[in-house]
Amino acid sequence: MTKEPTGLTTGQEKPSGFHRGIGRRDPMKDPIFHEPLHPTEPSRARPLACGSVDMTFLLIVVALVLYGIIMAYSASSIYATQHMGDSLYYIKRHIMFIGLALALTVPFVLRGRPWFWRLFAVGAYAGSILLLLLVLVMGASEGDAQRWLQIGPITIQPSEIAKMAVAMMLALLMSKYEKKITSDTRFGGNFRYGVLVPGACMGVVVLLVAAERHISGVMIIAMIGAAVMYMGGTKMKWLALLAGIVVLGGVCLVAFSSYADTRIQLWLNIDEMDPLGAAWQTLQGLYAIGSGGLFGLGLGNSRQKFGFVSEPQNDFIFTIICEELGFFGAITVLALFALLVWRGFQIAANAPDRFCALTVYGIVFKTALQAALNIAVVTNSMPNTGISLPFFSSGGTALAIQIFEMGIVLNISRFSYVDQ
Repeated sequence: MTKEPTGLTTGQEKPSGFHRGIGRRDPMKDPIFHEPLHPTEPSRARPLACGSVDMTFLLIVVALVLYGIIMAYSASSIYATQHMGDSLYYIKRHIMFIGLALALTVPFVLRGRPWFWRLFAVGAYAGSILLLLLVLVMGASEGDAQRWLQIGPITIQPSEIAKMAVAMMLALLMSKYEKKITSDTRFGGNFRYGVLVPGACMGVVVLLVAAERHISGVMIIAMIGAAVMYMGGTKMKWLALLAGIVVLGGVCLVAFSSYADTRIQLWLNIDEMDPLGAAWQTLQGLYAIGSGGLFGLGLGNSRQKFGFVSEPQNDFIFTIICEELGFFGAITVLALFALLVWRGFQIAANAPDRFCALTVYGIVFKTALQAALNIAVVTNSMPNTGISLPFFSSGGTALAIQIFEMGIVLNISRFSYVDQ
């Protein structure tokens, strides 16, 4: 469906806080903003248009979800038979979470308006903090980590919600204080609103996730926050300072945490570690990748999923993709994520306001970052830590949140600036 311009062009004053052509909400009652958030571009007329979702982005997401379903079943069937007595156990759960996510997401995609996501960002951020606090009090444990909430038959991992919430909340703050962030005033301007305010917002969540001993979660949230702050205008010198603090914190973590130190030593000395103990998962994953060759052993023909790669349907599913579909299958995964980033950034560039643009940048960056880190872990390019592969790792909170995030991007894509 072709987008119909709302009639707003450069040179005309846009309604403050909310574009009238997008919906019927009174801009003066917008509880978050009271001024336009999209910069004017005097060089060309770019009317605001409302239409269908971005079909290219939708097709890329559908391809990733379908590819993920196929590989989730192939990777999990043997493990599910051995441990659950049902080869379909994990794929049924995977599809169930996809169905639940779609049921929640589709109404927002079709009916949501850009102003709504500003309110949603505040609610999601507050809710994620509450859930993270509940995890510390009554969370379910697995090994040394306490990261989950058990609600009936469903297990929720609040840190996954927190990743999305931090990206959106920082987008809100960076757009609200845009003028102060880009000003030359240091302590009342670019440092206070470009570093202290978003840093405190992110820091609260990082501390709560760190209390769960969730190192990968801390790392991902910090990197998402830094990316949104950079796109929002925070000066590079302040980001460099924050990076230095993070590195110092990482060094202290390794120095005083036997858990983190063990992971680092395993990564640095994989050939010298116990191949039947701490190094087992990593080595078996590398064997799976190496045995795939150019086109793999064939879909469903993995040998390493027969009890060698532990829980192959989760963090190490990429190794099974490499073994069964080879280099071709691995490149296909990378190409789909690259296309997702390309199209997502195009949607962000034409977003209806600065908050929406930063939200899309943050969500797309988060997805790409998790994919990159997961692949780095399973190829032993970085220390082994729990990071799922978006859309592929067997279903749960992470999968549902990923689909909902794609819904946010698709909804925002309906309201964009287009060339005449």
